[in-house]
Amino acid sequence: MAPVSAPLPLPRSVLLAAWWAAGDAPRGRVLDAVQGDDEPHAVQGLDGVRDLTDLLDAVGTPHGVAGIVTSAGDSVAAPAEAAPAAVDAGECVLVRGPGATLALVPQVERFGSSLEPGHLVTWRATEVPDWRTSLLGRLGSLQDADRDLRQGLVTVTEALVRLDVAHWREDDAARVAAARDGALPAHRLPPRLDGQRARVLASASRLRLVVELATQDDGAAVSAWQADQRTAALRDVDRMARRAMSAASTYLDSSRDSSRDS
Repeated sequence: MAPVSAPLPLPRSVLLAAWWAAGDAPRGRVLDAVQGDDEPHAVQGLDGVRDLTDLLDAVGTPHGVAGIVTSAGDSVAAPAEAAPAAVDAGECVLVRGPGATLALVPQVERFGSSLEPGHLVTWRATEVPDWRTSLLGRLGSLQDADRDLRQGLVTVTEALVRLDVAHWREDDAARVAAARDGALPAHRLPPRLDGQRARVLASASRLRLVVELATQDDGAAVSAWQADQRTAALRDVDRMARRAMSAASTYLDSSRDSSRDS
């Protein structure tokens, strides 16, 4: 039976950043897209802010917003005040609004069964310094990310050849095929998402899925040295894919700055 492709997964921070940047979407549409099948998201750390609706209203139209995808040992450019929590969560949102500059880290509590999973999400807000200049210095441009992803695809393909996919468990091989054919969940993204951003998000998500599967199975590796070399290459690809996803989730509008934000 041919594998069934599934929507490519996107971190909650990437979704929230994309909708925040869209600016003019109805609140209900934003909540449906960001929360998905989760229970309604809560917010802690800001006076008078209890949920995502309160948060969107409190921040208003942002001067800049970024969905950052982190990993152990790589906080990307998360401000020091929020970096440990962001690394633990694997993601965060950075937002600079008219009244505050914040890092928002989603803490996720899972419940239910594997067949009927549920998630309780609480965004914990921390005031941080202006993050925009340091972030751009770490991530590079969207064009750089697009180019790097093409090279990442070559690296992953070579690694899969060394893994000898024919020796994988049947369900893992099917998941690789599903990731290859998967697409972004269009119903959860802003309707006017820039084409290049969408392409980078899809490629980065696809690569991360394949890397995750490839690092779980040594396939037909003939030596520990070869396995270590392959793991290091895949780790580098995952790092590149996370940074590309972060670059595609970064939106800046310095024209909205004013003297009162200094």
